[in-house]
Amino acid sequence: MWTTKFPDLMDKTPGKQQIFRFIAVCALFLLFAPVTSLSQVKHFTLLHTSDEHSVLLPLSLADYETGAADYTKGGYARLATLVERIRNETEEPVLLFSSGDIIGGTPFSWLILEGYSPEIEFMKMAGYDGMTLGNHEFDYGPDVLAEYLLRAGYPGLGQQIPLIASNLSLPEGHMLLEAGISENHIYKLPNGISLGVFGLLGVSAYEVATSSEPAEIADPLDIALQQVTQLREAGADIIVAITHSGIDEDRELAMGVDGIDIILGGHDHLRYEPDIVNNTYIINSGKYLQYLGNYEFEWNSDNGRLRLVNDLIRSPYFIPLDHLIDEDPLVLEMALEYLEKLNEFVSAHTQGKFTDVREPLVFSSFPLIRPAPFTETAVGNFVTDAMRLMAEKVTGEKVDIAFQGNGVIRSDIIPGAMEWSEGMISFFDMVTVSGLGSGADGKAGYPLVSIYLTGREVLNILEISALLSIFMGDNYFLQTSGLRYNYDPGQALWLRIPFGGPPVPAYRAVARAELYTGEGIQDDISFAPVDGDDDRLYHVVTDYYLTSFLPMVGDILPRLKLVPKDRNGHPLELEQAVIRREQREYKIWEAVAEYAISFEADENIGLPVVPLYYSSPGDRIVLQQGMPLKYWSYFYIVVILAILLVLVLLAARKIKQRRLTYRRRYP
Repeated sequence: MWTTKFPDLMDKTPGKQQIFRFIAVCALFLLFAPVTSLSQVKHFTLLHTSDEHSVLLPLSLADYETGAADYTKGGYARLATLVERIRNETEEPVLLFSSGDIIGGTPFSWLILEGYSPEIEFMKMAGYDGMTLGNHEFDYGPDVLAEYLLRAGYPGLGQQIPLIASNLSLPEGHMLLEAGISENHIYKLPNGISLGVFGLLGVSAYEVATSSEPAEIADPLDIALQQVTQLREAGADIIVAITHSGIDEDRELAMGVDGIDIILGGHDHLRYEPDIVNNTYIINSGKYLQYLGNYEFEWNSDNGRLRLVNDLIRSPYFIPLDHLIDEDPLVLEMALEYLEKLNEFVSAHTQGKFTDVREPLVFSSFPLIRPAPFTETAVGNFVTDAMRLMAEKVTGEKVDIAFQGNGVIRSDIIPGAMEWSEGMISFFDMVTVSGLGSGADGKAGYPLVSIYLTGREVLNILEISALLSIFMGDNYFLQTSGLRYNYDPGQALWLRIPFGGPPVPAYRAVARAELYTGEGIQDDISFAPVDGDDDRLYHVVTDYYLTSFLPMVGDILPRLKLVPKDRNGHPLELEQAVIRREQREYKIWEAVAEYAISFEADENIGLPVVPLYYSSPGDRIVLQQGMPLKYWSYFYIVVILAILLVLVLLAARKIKQRRLTYRRRYP
């Protein structure tokens, strides 16, 4: 065979003849052998964002200039460019997902209540392939969310971004069901991979959804088990969960449910390199469209092995959405159009006091930040001072105390850093700190609420803040104005009973509370004790949400009962307590903006200047930590158990002695 086909080579030396035969056999084997394992390895890329929070344009808006080299990040125009570039640079499948909270952050989300659905429009233009719901999608309630989606063209399958929410439960006939929300979705990729996706809203996220009723959620782990089974039976090769749950619940999900290959998570605003738990990749890509998560996978169809290969091919996990990425002109044009719509709303609501949300509002040589959870913060002092002092102007009555929860204080206040914006804070960046929610008027922003409480009820609010912080996290820790107090979280509870038992409150977290008796910004000398036993009524200002929520704690713990009252001590309904100016609800964001422009102006700068007082926290909330009461509780329990054990042993000894005596008498 070989001599007839290759006669010239057969005349060569025997050594070369053997080498040629070996090469020829290898070549024929490669030509006719079945496809090797190399052809069974398939690649795909998952792009991911979460907690976009209506960042239609880059932040901070004071620093942002179209086409300029600045320090800003974000914006859908940059995202659209980057996603298109990634898709054009590869022949492998590329999918883009969001883990929810697409709304409820910047003032752009206010446009939802004005009849617009901007976030969905931008997500379509950026090329999203799927999303799930976060807690902030319910900021204005399920009815408004339904209107938002239907207005954007849902259900319209084939034209809309699949909205995947596996554990969401709604009453039959609710209009949100008309939006075409699906339990899962299977993506058939061009390279033959079948990608099964389901979505979850986590327990912790659902608990902080301010207006979710009548929507409910089923247990995420139970639903995940069902979804993995359904998707595998439907032929899914790879299972992806897009979750809005937070990292702790994502890890519980990975540990508790086998068969999930990838979790694309959100809610915590975290960004970190992928983690592996129980053979599940857990991925979080940050917040506010600051980065695009970029995850490149290879999958072996022979052995079912999935591998993240970014490190192998030196591909970044996170690509910053900064000025180095050109803005898609069509997306940018639409964003600027929505900016004008926002200007129209703000101008109309404030009766022309503020007309351009990009205009510098105030100057600051320092940022107002939140350095840590469960503590007093500079930005918290600023917001609560604005609430207290501006409410005084609107109501014409002295306000003693203002409270605001950390969860409603949405951001730090950061002055501009560019040559054209250094030290300047725009209206947009200022009011982003307090723009959540809406009132009974259907307009954006929680309104201020004015109530009167006894000294005991003021102390109860401080105890409630300590308790809720322990059980529900930093979102429920209260910042305050007009008050200073010492507290010890270790004194809030006598005992937390294991295995889901109820806590045993001690009502001893607050060691000292004093009322500010001066005028204006809180100084360090004008204080008097808050007396829990006198008949005085304190004028308290807070927001619509807290006023509706805090009294519920008293229904569970009667000792912490709160009854909102008018200045004469008569009980008030919530709507009666809303502060109005010229028949309009007075919003927290209005108070913050008006407080900012109330400062003394610098003639050289031409803007009001934020006082140095707000450059750092003061001594309004002083943490003191002694021996936690629970340790004393454990000590007492151990002592009681020891006494019981001794009594049992003594009783057993007596019984034994009686038996011996009986046997001696009656052998």
